[in-house]
Amino acid sequence: MRRLRNVKIVATLGPASETREVIAALHNAGADVFRLNMSHGSHEEIREKHRIIREIEKETGGAIGILADLQGPKLRVGVFEGDGPTLEEGASFRLDLDETPGDAARVCLPHPEIFAALEPGASLLVNDGKIRLKVRDCGPDFADCEVVTGGVISNRKGVNVPDVLLPLAALSEKDRADLEFVCELGVDWLALSFVQRPEDVTEARDLVKGRAAILSKIEKPAAVERFEAILDVSDGIMVARGDLGVELPVQNVPPIQKRLVRKCRAAAKPVIVATQMLESMIESPMPTRAEVSDVATAIYEGADAVMLSAESAAGDYPLEAVATMDNVAQEVEADPTYTQIIESSRTADRTTVADGIVAAAREIAETTDIKAICCFTQSGTTALLTARERPRVPIIALSPLVNTARRLALSWGTNCIITDGHDRFKLAVLSAARAALSEGYAGPEDHIVVTAGVPFNVPGSTNILRVAPCDERLIYASDPE
Repeated sequence: MRRLRNVKIVATLGPASETREVIAALHNAGADVFRLNMSHGSHEEIREKHRIIREIEKETGGAIGILADLQGPKLRVGVFEGDGPTLEEGASFRLDLDETPGDAARVCLPHPEIFAALEPGASLLVNDGKIRLKVRDCGPDFADCEVVTGGVISNRKGVNVPDVLLPLAALSEKDRADLEFVCELGVDWLALSFVQRPEDVTEARDLVKGRAAILSKIEKPAAVERFEAILDVSDGIMVARGDLGVELPVQNVPPIQKRLVRKCRAAAKPVIVATQMLESMIESPMPTRAEVSDVATAIYEGADAVMLSAESAAGDYPLEAVATMDNVAQEVEADPTYTQIIESSRTADRTTVADGIVAAAREIAETTDIKAICCFTQSGTTALLTARERPRVPIIALSPLVNTARRLALSWGTNCIITDGHDRFKLAVLSAARAALSEGYAGPEDHIVVTAGVPFNVPGSTNILRVAPCDERLIYASDPE
């Protein structure tokens, strides 16, 4: 299904969007990738959503990406006796390993690894940062804290530890079981939560064994500090602004978002901007002006995708939320300022033949009357490098591998078409011309740019470029062999 925009839309599925009718409607409204949140739903429920998406994909004839998002370790306080107490500013409050129900003076924090890493002066944030504690004294089984910001604390509220690199694996036992399940099921992307270091990503990659692409969620200060190393070992990035905005001052998040998006673009790796993009649309059919501006900002920055969470998973207006994102994206990308910003922010170091080929393809397309850039790709690398250039003309990514086409559904501007394999470049050119014509990107009198690697079926070997007519007779006339 051809979109009238380049940025992709990721829609999370949930109670509000679990039927076949709604999922199909979300795809028609603009969802390019569906997110399956492993924090909610049984394996059987996940399996059913996966089956429905693949059925819709078969009917539409395109490639739909599926992203499975692992829960990650969840740090939570224990339970309280009766209603949760109110912690007063300046009061003392103890966290310990005693499982006795808590009160206004203490509560269990069943995570000894946190106590092992804490130091006096460290901050602890409870309930998305609504309650802030400062550690005065600590040991292997306790932390005596001062209440810096008070409020009502209740059972099993989440805890964030922003100042400390926690000795916790990014994959819990539940995550390992979920990882194996979704990889066997056949998802395209696997999102890792709680990433703090590159080793968290390599551990997951060893378990995935190439069955899915790895997307690292940047939601902790430690991940921001080691971002370049994490990016090197990841296939994509999600700027998860929810926890990031809890663990860091909120004013730090916008510049971090901008930096991370640019670094991902330079590395030719897809980047999603996520969390609270159209939050008010959980309950309202119309977004706020600030939310529309937030979505637009991510698009102006050059993000590959923008994501809906509760808006499409549990909200009252999932279709309207997707349609709103689609409309905002089309309006932004039609703005001449968008083109100026995108083109002025190209920062890629071009050091390989493939870099030079895709840069030349973009230059030719933008300086002549070329209708599309057609990339033949096995692994997806050629299409990703072309997307990094952010050309003004459509990118048609042709691959004989359905898994490659599905993964590219997350990448900026890539219109993915599953095609037959070829062993001769001339046949690839013919296939590209037919695809451009059949999908409405060009007419018989138009020209396209075709890039590929020769010999075929060798990943990462992009080494040839041709300007080709869409009229097959002219292709045969110019290359009779």
